[in-house]
Amino acid sequence: MSVRLTGAVRLTVAQALVRFLAAQYAERDGDRHRLIAATWGVFGHGNVAGIGQALVEHADAMPFHQGRNEQAMVHAAVGHARQTGRLSAHAVTTSIGPGATNLVTGAALATVNHLPVLLLPGDTFATRPADPVLQQLQVPYAGDVSVNDCLRPVSRYFDRIVRPEALIPAALEAMRVLTDPAATGAVTLALPQDVQAEAYDWPAAFFADRTWRIRRPSPDEHELAAAVEALGGAARPLIVAGGGVRHSGAEEALAEFAALTGIPVACTQAGKGVLPHDHPQDVGAVGHTGTAVADHLARTADVVLGIGTRWTDFTTASGTLFGHPAPRVVNLNVVAFDAHKLAALPLVADAREGIERLHALLGPHHVAAHYVHEYTEEKLRWEARVDAAYAAPDETARPTQTQVLGVLDTLVDPTDILINAAGSLPGDLHRLWRTRSRDQYHVEYGYSCMGYEIPAAIGVLLAAPGRPVWALVGDGTYLMNPTEIVTAVQERLPLKLVILQNHGYASIGGLSEAVGAERYGTDYRLRADDGGFTGPPLPLDLGANAASLGMRVLRPRTIRDLREALADARAATDPTCVYIETETADSVSGPPPAQAWWDVPVAEISTRPSAVKAREEYDRHVTARRRHL
Repeated sequence: MSVRLTGAVRLTVAQALVRFLAAQYAERDGDRHRLIAATWGVFGHGNVAGIGQALVEHADAMPFHQGRNEQAMVHAAVGHARQTGRLSAHAVTTSIGPGATNLVTGAALATVNHLPVLLLPGDTFATRPADPVLQQLQVPYAGDVSVNDCLRPVSRYFDRIVRPEALIPAALEAMRVLTDPAATGAVTLALPQDVQAEAYDWPAAFFADRTWRIRRPSPDEHELAAAVEALGGAARPLIVAGGGVRHSGAEEALAEFAALTGIPVACTQAGKGVLPHDHPQDVGAVGHTGTAVADHLARTADVVLGIGTRWTDFTTASGTLFGHPAPRVVNLNVVAFDAHKLAALPLVADAREGIERLHALLGPHHVAAHYVHEYTEEKLRWEARVDAAYAAPDETARPTQTQVLGVLDTLVDPTDILINAAGSLPGDLHRLWRTRSRDQYHVEYGYSCMGYEIPAAIGVLLAAPGRPVWALVGDGTYLMNPTEIVTAVQERLPLKLVILQNHGYASIGGLSEAVGAERYGTDYRLRADDGGFTGPPLPLDLGANAASLGMRVLRPRTIRDLREALADARAATDPTCVYIETETADSVSGPPPAQAWWDVPVAEISTRPSAVKAREEYDRHVTARRRHL
């Protein structure tokens, strides 16, 4: 580094960016965090001489984590951002070409879930000394297009830095979006490899410490009055809590509001855990993977207050759940787009601010005692069903999937964090798991990305050192993305990985059977002599694979073994895998079954009886769909 001009610092573009990022902070309610806490990277020719050299130059200012797969690095960054309440993010740097396009899935996941991550893909030469360069995509009709343009639709902000001075406004804009509670998600700054290495005289003020305050928008008074009127006149109100409650840090405000009013609180996947399972007003999961009590309350609610939810089809049971003849919906959401869904009365505001204002204006209002008695008794009956699903009367038997969860349930405390994203586990966890703390339940179901769990667990471990962090995966998910096990070993992170071996895509296999596709192509089997997939299960040993990547692997066979293995893993200080083969009869969803429908269209005509029967069942359900107008 050398000073060329008064008040100016001469650095390369990459060096300037790294130094700038190291000086950014986010603050909310006096809680201040470093905004870009670390950078992940896989290096190639498109970033090794730019961002790579800059990270060496400023290694004391910017921590670095070595990834193995670009998509997985984004997942790790997302896990970190969620665990820190969106007050801190990670940057991810890649080379050009496949390194950059591998970011797209992770970027979509981050944006769908409103979680901040900064993407720094290398790009082709801005000066075009040779065209094409290695890994360049040439588009005949546009010389300024590269594969990084694939990131535009999945980014909340995108810019390509083709001149050094353009970095200043772009970097500031990137930080603004990362800290915007309504607009955050993936932010992409594409960096041509020649520009990364170019020197420039930067204003010294560009590198000064800067704090980005995350605002809490207050509700509009007219919207607030309409919401209070609707809730005040409700006989059977229901709150549906989504991820926005967690993002706002509004859990305590919601708990007090629910206790004051007696309004029951159901939760989406992203909202599960905002109330502990034993809170009197918590009625558990809602929607297709919901509890019987929450779904019954949803069907009979006259007013539904959604807080921080995007109202996905799993939550609304594809538009069939809210069965009251004229339900009123109030949506408290910091994102106006989401606040207007279901033809709702919008209440556009920060979740905590909105809850506190509703709390103050509703005053001593409380729902009728018989309503409280009704959902309290239904909740007790549901808990008995959960106990039955978890029960393991024969300790010498091979466990079912729900029994695995039941054993884990007996071992964890509020410090444990469970991570999952895809397969049959999200349904079982949403419906059955008893959350003990606001951040124990970490299921990514906005994008439901197979392969998320292991890298996300690494991001969570970096954000919450000292806490037991469990990545729960099926065999199908494990095969998608096990590479970051190497990173956990390298970083000496005590990842606790549970692999459930059920020899195929259990969740989609069950769905395939339900829609008349007869589980075609969903089992892991050797090809039979006739060319079909009816042979024996593949001779897979995923435990051996995990061991080859550096994990200590435990191989329980019975429920008793499993109890000992999970306890061993929980106490371990090194990366530990518990590899268990489950009973496949329970591999789809497990008892109790789904309490609400989900729309997956079935072939309207078919010569196969299974599809004809499935279509009849589909037509029966679809008639219950309603448009909220």
